[in-house]
Amino acid sequence: MTGDELVWRRPPAPLRPFVDLCSGYRMAATPPGTHQGVPGAHLTFLLCLDGDVEVLQTPGAGRGPGRFDAMVAGLHHRPAVMAQGPAQTGIQLRLTWRGARMLLGVPAAALAGDVVDLRDVLGRGAVELRERLATAPSWAHRFAVLDRELTRLAASSRAPEPAPEVARAWDVLAASGGTVRVEALARDLGWSRRHLATRFHDELGVSPKTAARVIRFERACDMLRSGGRDPGRRPALADVAARCGYADQPHLARDFRELGGTTATRWLAERPT
Repeated sequence: MTGDELVWRRPPAPLRPFVDLCSGYRMAATPPGTHQGVPGAHLTFLLCLDGDVEVLQTPGAGRGPGRFDAMVAGLHHRPAVMAQGPAQTGIQLRLTWRGARMLLGVPAAALAGDVVDLRDVLGRGAVELRERLATAPSWAHRFAVLDRELTRLAASSRAPEPAPEVARAWDVLAASGGTVRVEALARDLGWSRRHLATRFHDELGVSPKTAARVIRFERACDMLRSGGRDPGRRPALADVAARCGYADQPHLARDFRELGGTTATRWLAERPT
């Protein structure tokens, strides 16, 4: 994969409640194949600066295959399958569930399990943003353009505040790495487990139990990816499983099969660094 480029960047502090991480990528052409878009604790906001992304299979049952040059994918617990092959340049954001409300004007539940054209959410603004990013001369300039637009969207948002109990439930799950028990969480909030599940699903589109599972899985994926493409630098799967709260390595391997539709080794081989 000679010629690949990947630039990671944290957003400015005022945007961090809404955007966890930004990445700019340039991928060289590869033989035709597929890539598994595995579940995680964030929505995916993607702008292609040339070409488009072909989604062969969405995580949910609501939408068929499609091509997108600007899209947002909601929280999900099944993989999305995308075509791989043509060279591509783009910017991808890890959007928080709060960011869905503040930047896109919709609750995360409205996007759960789906892949949506960004024009359907932001209108003409999605096209204009993509055009400005595509003509910017460097990654630094692109990120600056993006920061200004996201700051503008946040400042102009009229989204209502989510229920504080739901916000606290997510924050506790995230802080624990997905290891806190839902029963204990409901008890701490003074809600029944059923009421928590209903209110949580109404806001996020997934249950607290599923949220805990994808939070833990995303943490494991991040830890594995931190070693880059060199297998000798990657942490051992057993160590990752232990640090992320899995019962053992087979437990983590099972989550890769069930959530990601792949193996850890195959997933890492698909990703640019």
